[in-house]
Amino acid sequence: MSTIIHTPESFNILSPLRRWVDQIQVCDRNTAHLICRLIPCCCPFERTITFLGHTIHIPPLCKLNPLYDEFIALRFRSLSYLSDECGEDITRYIC
Repeated sequence: MSTIIHTPESFNILSPLRRWVDQIQVCDRNTAHLICRLIPCCCPFERTITFLGHTIHIPPLCKLNPLYDEFIALRFRSLSYLSDECGEDITRYIC
């Protein structure tokens, strides 16, 4: 009987999707604007709720997304393309 040792990467079913998102090249102004509009600069789920004098803070839940880092990197590449290649003002996309 042989023992099979699996590394965590071998069972990661999101690995191909991560590589695909990482390989997206931003080379069009309209695509870069679309990406910057679709991927928010801060987590939209973070809230502070006050109810009957009690304050409840809901932390940012975006970090629970397994592709969060890849999406943020894609947004950064889009912002860099708009700023460096197109010479556009990107302050409207910065929180």
